[in-house]
Amino acid sequence: MDRPTENLTAQDPSWVDDVLLTGPAADICLRLPEPVDRGTLRRLVGDAQTRLAEAGLRPGGAAALRLPPSLAYVVNLLATWRSGAQAILLDHRLTDHEVDRALERLTPQVVVAPVRSGGGALRIFVDVTEGVTAHSTRPAVSGHAVIQLSSGSTGPSKVIGRTAADLVAEVHRYTRIDGVALPGERIILLPSMVHVLGLVGGLLYGLHAGVELVPPERLGGDAILAAIRAQDTPATALGVPFHIGLLASTRADGPLPQLKRMTTGGELVPAATAQAFADRFGVPLGNMYGMTEVGVIGTDLYGRHRPSIMPAPGIEVREVGGELQVSCPASPYVGLSDPSRWADGWLHTRDAGVVDATTGLVTIKGRLDSQVSVGGLKVDLTEVEATLTALPGVAAAVVVYDDGITAYVQPDGPLSEEVLEKLLAERLAGYKRPRTLHLVDQLPRTTTGKLVRAVPVLRGAVP
Repeated sequence: MDRPTENLTAQDPSWVDDVLLTGPAADICLRLPEPVDRGTLRRLVGDAQTRLAEAGLRPGGAAALRLPPSLAYVVNLLATWRSGAQAILLDHRLTDHEVDRALERLTPQVVVAPVRSGGGALRIFVDVTEGVTAHSTRPAVSGHAVIQLSSGSTGPSKVIGRTAADLVAEVHRYTRIDGVALPGERIILLPSMVHVLGLVGGLLYGLHAGVELVPPERLGGDAILAAIRAQDTPATALGVPFHIGLLASTRADGPLPQLKRMTTGGELVPAATAQAFADRFGVPLGNMYGMTEVGVIGTDLYGRHRPSIMPAPGIEVREVGGELQVSCPASPYVGLSDPSRWADGWLHTRDAGVVDATTGLVTIKGRLDSQVSVGGLKVDLTEVEATLTALPGVAAAVVVYDDGITAYVQPDGPLSEEVLEKLLAERLAGYKRPRTLHLVDQLPRTTTGKLVRAVPVLRGAVP
């Protein structure tokens, strides 16, 4: 029986053993590709606790983890929580300047970073030997179990905290969602475990439910298919739209009876990409909507309602003035008091959408700031962007308003602005068409694979 979680704190480490590490010692929980069983994982976590304590980590303190996806990351994360401390997750791709700013603000007692790593840039999981260094003697800045930085796809990152009770409640929420991977099955884990989809939907849920976590050896369509084929048990691929595009462009060498479905989080999947995936693999392409602040908000894991989703168990979603708001009892922001982000138990998503009063289905229409006025006429930049991404020769596109509708387009093969303008003229009214078109070799993305929409960053991508 699951014990009550309302009063869990970061300083109460019992939830790690009760919710994540319990189970027969011989059960495999990770394949990297060598199997790691629960007994081995518990031993490694205990050893890491000793190292963290020797470096100065105390209950009520914090450890900053600046590690790439690796066994070392998993072990030190669980060891930090099991020590009664807060884990500050710093994406390993952040610059030293960004890390220094975070450490100055969050004052962890210890910092865990690679001393040596190997395996190549395209490895999803890296072989890491970590080092632990003392940083401060201060307690954690808050009582949260985990601190994450938002992806920053539309501007500067926010500091977001979630309690142990939040994490346990979300893990249990996953167990009540129809279509998730089941005990004895596998999750082919593609997103980073520093961010919420890979962290809770992948690592924590997998450990709790007895689902094997299988990161492919490399980030490539062939490697992902090889990971699916490696065992006979059913497999759910978990990723973001970027990963769907990889698979949709990869031809399977023979049938894949193990592939049960693919579930995607993050931004909306372009219709053309979803269709290409369905044509190639013939399995459900599930959709998941969530935010770092609250985790999973809603799902459509059978792909029956695309682009709509059904709120996850225990989550309330409402529409106020065209904006979606999500139930969130306490502010998830650390050191930020902004009623435009959270107020009175509701998180303001800043996503436009509608909630069907009869079915409860939630349809996300895009960012609120995607609605602009051109000559007194309303234009939804999401519609313009979707039209662009559906055109032949376009790999990805971002449309923003920058003194006029401006499109940044990443070609997929030969493409010219003249051809784009001709195709758009056939599909969009004149007032909706971009005033400026930029062709770029590579659109900037966040560490989670989302397209960046901050105008200064996009301008910097133009040759």
